[in-house]
Amino acid sequence: MKVLIFSFYYQPDLCAGSFRCTALVEQLSPLVTEIEVITTMPNRYASFGVDAPPVERNGNVTVRRIPLPAHKSGMFDQMKAFITYCRAALGLVSGKQYDIVFSTSSRLFTAFLGAIVASRSKTPLYLDIRDIFVDTLNNVLSPKISWLAGPVSSIVEHFTFSRAERINLVSKGFSAYFKKRYTTIEYRWFTNGIDDEFLRVVPDTIQRQGSNTEITILYAGNIGEGQGLHTIVPFLAKKLDTNVKFRIIGDGGRKQQLIDELENCNVKNVTLLPPVNRELLIAEYMNADVLFLHLNDYPAFKKVLPSKIFEYAASGKPILAGVSGYSADFLTMEVNNCAVFYPSDTQQAVEAFAGLKLTTTPRTTFTEKYARRAIMKAMALDIVEFGSSNVGEVPIAYSPCDERRRVSYPKK
Repeated sequence: MKVLIFSFYYQPDLCAGSFRCTALVEQLSPLVTEIEVITTMPNRYASFGVDAPPVERNGNVTVRRIPLPAHKSGMFDQMKAFITYCRAALGLVSGKQYDIVFSTSSRLFTAFLGAIVASRSKTPLYLDIRDIFVDTLNNVLSPKISWLAGPVSSIVEHFTFSRAERINLVSKGFSAYFKKRYTTIEYRWFTNGIDDEFLRVVPDTIQRQGSNTEITILYAGNIGEGQGLHTIVPFLAKKLDTNVKFRIIGDGGRKQQLIDELENCNVKNVTLLPPVNRELLIAEYMNADVLFLHLNDYPAFKKVLPSKIFEYAASGKPILAGVSGYSADFLTMEVNNCAVFYPSDTQQAVEAFAGLKLTTTPRTTFTEKYARRAIMKAMALDIVEFGSSNVGEVPIAYSPCDERRRVSYPKK
């Protein structure tokens, strides 16, 4: 069985899509004959550069990386980057035959690329969807731009999802949106998870942390409109000024706005740092007293389940989370010593922070349940089953005795 995978991000890039797809390929490669991954050269953050070969072969896995024009996180830069990726990808796969096309996508257009290739080659399509692009677009963009782009995006979405035979949704919060619109699709629910690097530092005992003089609150990740850090960090940092220090690690389209708000509020207890590799990131987690998470106050974000939750929870550190909807429900039910407040509500954030216990606490049940390796193994087996039922082939290294682990979710 030959599998074609489209993922805009792949190792050594730094983002959830890269980590997810890389882990999936590791689990899938022993089960199939050949995998070809079409991705991009590392580009997630303009401020974090890392080299990678344009073509990389490892056993039965071939990774082809497409170079992109220099870009930041603006909408038009992202559109230009996606167009470059799609054009080059179509050229790379032209005339080739595959048994399955698999696309993992948060911004729809990588999924759209997979749908185009699957339609042209009459190949079964399996989609892994990490966000609802049209929903997010309508919330984040200005009404004028949304009015222009919305209809086109809706057409692209309908073509893309209607072409798929099976779709995995990383958040149960997406369920109502998809099942209302695409009723004939087979759905799966393989969520994000915890990578081995984070599992290796899981604490095994309760540890007191923090001091009377200074508490460090850490955020690490994208600094964009979706995270809305500019709507909460300057004001929360000002409120907690006496004994709290914020460390913000990352980059993104709203970083300058965050800087401007910090200056406007004359905030002195926030340090901004560029993205770092995972080894340094884990060290930052271990040195922090509290880990911070925030999503902007948009209806679309009530459905998502950020991948950041899983590595934060694995650390055992207290979590302060400004989220609502499904993320808030998930954290409340699944993660102990986590204080949730409504997005951008400074007073609620202050009260939630006061309720945290400044201890590092093992979350053994959570880490066992959401280990990425187990989730991706289950997903790999599901892809194999999907492929074998569509192409009539029993893949190598596949046995009916393989146990397919299912991940359970809290009831809504």
